[in-house]
Amino acid sequence: MERVFICSPFRGAEEKNVELARKYARFAYEKGCLPVVPHLYFPQFLKESDVQERMAGIQFGLSLLKECREVWVFGEVMSEGMCMEIAEADHAGIPIRYFTKQNGEFVERSSL
Repeated sequence: MERVFICSPFRGAEEKNVELARKYARFAYEKGCLPVVPHLYFPQFLKESDVQERMAGIQFGLSLLKECREVWVFGEVMSEGMCMEIAEADHAGIPIRYFTKQNGEFVERSSL
């Protein structure tokens, strides 16, 4: 099973963004992939409000990203963390795919 890194917003509307991240993970699972979603895991024990812990979570996520076959980007708005993840994937030569929702379905788009 191929690992895919789910890149989507977290900060801000956290409750809504967590619910969306779960949907993105489910989509990847239904496509036969193992979704890697750091922003569903690390906030369980790291404080988003603590700058040091937030940066540790981002670094942990970037470490996991390097173990993934692809990065799947969801959402119309790019957060600071998402930009860091996309830059890291690009630097590492990891393919990046962009998805949006149309008519209730996730569809791939060419880029942002």
